[in-house]
Parts: sequence; C-alpha cells; structure tokens
Amino acid sequence: MTRQKGVAKRQTRGVIFDLDGTLIDSLEDIARSMNRVLQAAGYPGHAIEAYRYFVGDGVRALVERSLPGNGAHGEEIDPLVDKMRLQLAENWRTHTQPYPGIVAMLEQLKSAVPNLAVLSNKPHSLTVAHVNQFFPDIPFSPVLGVSETVPPKPNLSGANRILNQWCLDSHPIVYVGDTKTDMETAKAAGFYAVGVTWGFRTAEELLNHGADVLIDHPSELLAYC
Repeated sequence: MTRQKGVAKRQTRGVIFDLDGTLIDSLEDIARSMNRVLQAAGYPGHAIEAYRYFVGDGVRALVERSLPGNGAHGEEIDPLVDKMRLQLAENWRTHTQPYPGIVAMLEQLKSAVPNLAVLSNKPHSLTVAHVNQFFPDIPFSPVLGVSETVPPKPNLSGANRILNQWCLDSHPIVYVGDTKTDMETAKAAGFYAVGVTWGFRTAEELLNHGADVLIDHPSELLAYC
C-alpha cells in the first residue's frame, strides 16, 4: 500500500493523545493480566502478540475478544471484567514504559502547543495513574479515561469534554493514536489524525480508517503541530 502523505499543520491549538500503544508500551502487562483472569476461570490464555488485536476499545471489549469464540454469553462477562480491572490495577507497572523518544518529544511539544490532553479507553483511575507515573512534568489537562460519564472511544463524549475545557472548537486540533478506533474518533471529531506506527496496529489499518499522516518516530510529530 502506498504510504499516505500528510500536510504539515501549523499553529496547532491542542494535541490529544491516546495512551496505550501511543505514549506507553503496556501490551505485556495487559496480556499477562488478562491471561491470569482467563486461566483462573478455566480458559486458555493467549500469546502476548495476540493482544495487539484484543486491546483498544476498553476492558469489556478486551475480555470479550479474549474469550473462546470471541465472547461469552449472559452473566459471565461482568465478573471477568471486574477481575480484569483488579488485575490491571495491581500489575500495570511491571513492564510498562513510555516508548523511546516519547518523553523528549513531549518536553518539546509542551513549549510549542498551548493545550495537551490524554484520552484513553483505559479505566479513568488507571489512565490518571499512568500519566502521573510516566509523565509527571508534562502539563496534560485534562486526562480522561473511561468512566460512568465518559464512554469508550469512538464515542465523542471525551473529545467534546476536552474541547469544552479548552474553550475551543475542533480546529486546528491534532489527535495522535495507534488504532482504527483512534482514527475514527479523530475523523468524527474533525481533528487532524496522526497514526503512529510503533503502536499495537498496522500502518494499513490506520490508513484505511482515516489517518491523515503516519509517523514512525515521536520526534516526527513536531512537524504537524
């Protein structure tokens, strides 16, 4: 597939980042946590790499995709979702780290762009904990994960809340993510969609779902802000 070329953006008023697969490599901790939940319930686990296609749409979707037959019926899902949330809360710092070059890019970006935010499909409390742990010197505001009032992307409630806090409309806002859900969210909101190729999904998926540009290293983002 021909790699799509983007047009550099200038005077960007805000950048919204996805978290997992974009700012941090959390795949191994997520995979090991989910495998513990599955095995305790009598189900087989999966290779870590398989979780690249299970994550991205929230904990419930992760559980459903991890189960045999891509889901279970009835009342079985809710207890497994609760157990997975507990596993994540207890085991998220074992292997998770920012991707190489992320912190340096953010340090430059915070001087160049007036507004930075994180919008994740991870539970809100865990999203905040990750950002506080790995990016304590970056002025992300707000930091939003999934909660009772913020449903998972591609629902635009979280994106709209960020814009309202910033007192901005959607132009020019850059959205950075690594999955089709991120690209769909960006395009539906009217953002400039930057797909990162170091994350959990393929360049082809990102382009097929609306990426305006792909970047291969965090430092490349500065050209689009």
